[in-house]
Parts: sequence; structure tokens; C-alpha cells
Amino acid sequence: MEGELTVDRIRIQLRRVRALAGLNQEEFGRRTNFSASTVSAVETGTRPIDLPYVKRVDEVLDTGGLFESLLRTVQRDGQPSWFKPWLEAERAANQLRYFNPTLVPGLFQTANYAGAVLRFDDTRPEDEVEQQVTVRLERQEILSRKHPPQVIAVIDEAALRRTDAIMAEQLAHLLRMAERPHVHIHVIPANTGLHVGLSGPLALARLADGGWVGHLENQLDGVITDAEDQMATLLTRWESVRGVALPEALSVALLKEVESQHGPQ
Repeated sequence: MEGELTVDRIRIQLRRVRALAGLNQEEFGRRTNFSASTVSAVETGTRPIDLPYVKRVDEVLDTGGLFESLLRTVQRDGQPSWFKPWLEAERAANQLRYFNPTLVPGLFQTANYAGAVLRFDDTRPEDEVEQQVTVRLERQEILSRKHPPQVIAVIDEAALRRTDAIMAEQLAHLLRMAERPHVHIHVIPANTGLHVGLSGPLALARLADGGWVGHLENQLDGVITDAEDQMATLLTRWESVRGVALPEALSVALLKEVESQHGPQ
């Protein structure tokens, strides 16, 4: 659509403001601490535009955060319509609860792990995978802000014992996350047997007003709900899932045991 904000339009404006500043790609690269080849790759579209790059552009050219704002808008608009309310809830929450019986929750995924998950759809173009990985990692910024939410994650042991090469890095990252005072990771041991969480993953966000928002994913899309009766059901199921998980200290010990079985990174 004519006039629609896209990544390509951001690239055009990046080239334009650099030229207006009287800087060639090499000079601009020196000022931004990026190589001239990186500047060229961003401007021609052979390298994805990411937040570290546009933040540095905004600093060097004193654009008042313009390019960061534009990129965030494009990334938000590129998300499925059903997912946007959850992103808003996740950013606004003072407590987040995640459970997944098969995967590490997105808020704790490394770039390599997230990329592998997104490539489950083998028809997805690689540039789209890279863009979605960037968006997923940027969601994790809430964990490092001045007043982060409390995050409680319950993960099934089976999700940790995947034999993929990327798991050593992912487990080390989980252990680093577990060191943060506002992050609490619990593991459901493999010998637990059947439990209600096997019905599927769920995520819950508690907002400042005390209300809750729930997020459920399936093979096609997802469901976001804040309906009182549905939230009551989800909170009850969360308590059941949390109840069969190990205490925090034992969960971290199990994480360390599984990590050690992957050998040195």
C-alpha cells in the first residue's frame, strides 16, 4: 500500500539522513562503530535492520529516537493480529507466568534456539525468520528494565533434554536467567507422569489493576483471553502445573545436571 511504513522505507530514510549529514558509508560507519560493509548491507537490504543499529543511528545523528520508533512500529505491525494484545499485556504486566511442555518459553530463548523453532515452518523465508528472531529477542528487554516483572516459568524436563547442538547454549542461558532475583524457573521432572499441563502451553500476565490476560497457542494461531470464567480455569490449571514441578533450588540443580551432560560449549 502506498505510504505504508515498511522496513524498505526505513532503509530509504536511513540512506537519506546519512547523505543529508554529508557522510559516506565509511565515515558513517566510523561514527556509529559499524563497518562500512555493515552500513552498506543494512541500506541495501542484505542485512536485517535491528535495534542496536537504529539506536546508534539515532544517537549519532541526534534524531530523537526516530528510527528506533519506526522500527518498533514496523515490527509490531508485522505480528499476527491475534498476537498483538498479548504483546501489549506482556509489556504491561507486573507478573508473568509461562508453562510449556515441549519448548523453552520464548522469553528465555536464545537467538539460535528461537531460529530453530521458527524454522519448524520450512516455507518461511530466511529473512522473515531473522526478523522474527529479532522481535522475539527484543521482547526479552522487559527482563532488564529498571522495574522488571516477576517471571515464573514452568518447563517440562523433556523440553530440556533435546539432543540438538544448540541446547548447551540454551541451558547455559536458562541458568543465567535463573540467577536474576525476579526470575523463577521450575522444572517438572520426567518421572511425574500424566498431568494437566500436557494439554498444551499457557502464558498468563497479571496487570497493574490486578486483572489477568491469558495466552494459548495451537498449531494455527493462538487465543488471547481476559474473560473472567476462562481466566479462573487457566489460573487453576496453572496451580496444578506449578504443583507438580520441583522447587526452585531443585529445578536449578536439575538444569545444571542436564547442562553438564552436553559437555563444554
